[in-house]
Amino acid sequence: MKRSDKREIKAGCCGFRMSQSEYAARFLVVEVQQTFYQPPQVKTLERWRAEAPPDFEFTLKAWQLITHEARSPTYRRLKRELTEVEKSEAGSFRPTPIVREAWEVTLACAEALQAERVLFQCPSSFTPTREHVRDLREFFTQVVPPRRKLVCLWEPRGSWPEELVRDLCGELDLTHVVDPFAARTMTPGRCYYRLHGRTGWRYQYEDDELAELITMLPAKGVSYVLFNNVRMLDDAARFQKMAQEEREDEE
Repeated sequence: MKRSDKREIKAGCCGFRMSQSEYAARFLVVEVQQTFYQPPQVKTLERWRAEAPPDFEFTLKAWQLITHEARSPTYRRLKRELTEVEKSEAGSFRPTPIVREAWEVTLACAEALQAERVLFQCPSSFTPTREHVRDLREFFTQVVPPRRKLVCLWEPRGSWPEELVRDLCGELDLTHVVDPFAARTMTPGRCYYRLHGRTGWRYQYEDDELAELITMLPAKGVSYVLFNNVRMLDDAARFQKMAQEEREDEE
C-alpha cells in the first residue's frame, strides 16, 4: 500500500451505535465488532459493503477463536457449537485446525467487506511466554500469508515488553494497536489507536484531551482513531471536527 505524504486522520467507532446509513453519513470508517463474537454470514457483510458509500472503510476484529481460549467470557456470545477438542485447541494463535478455520472465516469476512485491516485483539491471559511468542510467529508466517492487501493489527494486553513488541511487529509486519493514553505504540509511523476511556467505558474525553490526541499522530500518512467508550459517537465526532479544522489551518 502506498503511503501518503500528507497527514490523513480517520476517526470512527468500534461498532455502528446507530443505523449504518446514519453512521456512514457522519464517519469514514467503522471497526466491525460482530466478526469477533460470531461472524455474520458473508452475504450480510456483502450487503453492508454494497449499501455503504464507496469511500467508506470497514476494519474488523478477527474471530475470537483465533485469539481467545474457550474459557474466555466472550464465548458466551458464540453461537457456533464447539466440540470438546475444539474447545481445548481454540485461541492463543495455536497451530490447530479450529484456529486455522477461524482465520479462513475471518478472511472471508474481510473480503466481503473489502476491508484492508484486520485487528487481532488479545486477552491479558495471552502473555509473552515462549510458547505464545512461538505460536504468534507461526500464525503470521505460516497461516496468514498470502495476505493480499491485508494490514494485520495486533493489540496485545498485559505486560508485554516494549522491545519484544517492537521486534515482533517489525519481523511479522504488524501494526501495534494501543490506547495512546495508556501505552505508546511501537509502530509510530502507522498508527491505529483504540480509545477505551481513561477510567473505563463510561469515560468521556475532554476537548483538551482530544487536542492532545492529534499531537500523538504522525505528521504523514493515514492514521486511525477508533473510540470504544460509552460516548464514542460524540467523542469521535468532536475529534473528527478538530482534526479537520487543523488540516484546514495547515492548508
